[in-house]
Order: sequence, then C-alpha cells, then structure tokens
Amino acid sequence: MRALFVQHDHVSPTGPVSDRLRERGFQVDEILVVEQQNFTTPNVAFDFPDVGDYDVIVPMGAPWGAWDDACIGNWLLPEIAWIRAAIDRDIPVLGICFGGQLMARALGGTVTRAPKAEIGWTSLHTDDASLVPSGPWFQFHYDRWTVPPGATELARNSAASQAFTFGRSLALQFHPELTAKTLQGWLDEGGQSEVVADGQDPHLLLEHTRAEEPLAIARTVCLVDAFVDRIALLGA
Repeated sequence: MRALFVQHDHVSPTGPVSDRLRERGFQVDEILVVEQQNFTTPNVAFDFPDVGDYDVIVPMGAPWGAWDDACIGNWLLPEIAWIRAAIDRDIPVLGICFGGQLMARALGGTVTRAPKAEIGWTSLHTDDASLVPSGPWFQFHYDRWTVPPGATELARNSAASQAFTFGRSLALQFHPELTAKTLQGWLDEGGQSEVVADGQDPHLLLEHTRAEEPLAIARTVCLVDAFVDRIALLGA
C-alpha cells in the first residue's frame, strides 16, 4: 500500500504519522508544494499527482490560510479539487490542520478566520476516545472550519471543531505529527513572534513539547492505527 503526504512548506516534516504508516507496511511518498525559496512568495503553480496511484492521501499543515485564495490560489484551489476527487473515488484522506480545513472546503463546508488563535497543548471533547483520544494535542492555527454536510463531527473544544469523518476519510484540526524538532523549525521560521504575540513564552512552549513528546507519539500511534483500521479500512 502507498501513502502520499502533501507537505505545503519546508519546515513541516511528516513525523510520527508517517513513521507509524511505515511500521504498518505502507510505502510513504512525500511531495513539497512551496519550496523554501518561495516561502515568502507562496502563490506557486503545482501539479498534483494522480490520486489513483495511492491508497491514502495525507495533506498536512501550512502557515497560510485555507481560505486565502488571493495568497495561494494557484495551488490551493487545485488541491481542494484534487482532495475532492480522491474522496469521490473512495480513496481515504487524512487531513491534518490546514489539510483538514481543505477537506472541509472540498466537501462543501467553510473555513474562516477564528476569533482567536489556538497555539499550544490543548485537550479535546471527543465522542470516541478510542478513535480520537482527548489529548492533549498540539495546536497552531488561526482559522476554523464548519463541519461539511454529510460529515460526522468527532471532537471539538470551546474554540473550534477538532475532527470529523466523511466516509473513509478523517479531518483533524490539531497536529499529531508534531515533535519538538518540528516546533523548533516553526519557531525559527517566524513562529516565535506569533507565540509571543499570543502571550506565551516560546522557550517554555518548546520545553513543554519536549516533555510531552513521548506520550504524544503514543497517542499518535493509536490515532493512526484507528484511522487505518476503522476509518480507511486498510488494515490487514
């Protein structure tokens, strides 16, 4: 089986999510939409591969808005259509943060700026902790979706909807792939000022992440296994 991860920027490795899929026997491919040299001018053209070549698609996070057609529309709108095509062909999609928001748009929901950012480790109210554990999970987003028609919301908190399923696909608002190394990359690429603007200490947030990482990876393993076996129906 083949899994395709769509990395939208150069500082968002696939981390424990792809690690677990490899452990489950998947061949993992990765594509990068916005190269490092285009990070400040991200409205690039990009050709997405044939979804039929893969058994699961994993669109990941991004520092740009999933609603911002003016900023990144050259590839954002094609990716939304590409995700819709995968779902229409019954190819499972696991959308992570920005990727989950793209799923919401692809399925007829909306994505808008939220009243307040979510940055840091937060717990969720989940309807099925064996599928989406309550966390804490790491958040770093400014936007939120409306659950699309026909989808089933699985988790939420007081700030935003946090997970929904649609057929064999699962959208997540949080970051199960995050490690301390990933967060360090985000902080170095402009995230530090965003954390400070949110009233937090970037150093303490990184230390918290290092302390939380072993348990967070264990939760991610459970989440990926539940997605593969119970949602995507790709288990052996």
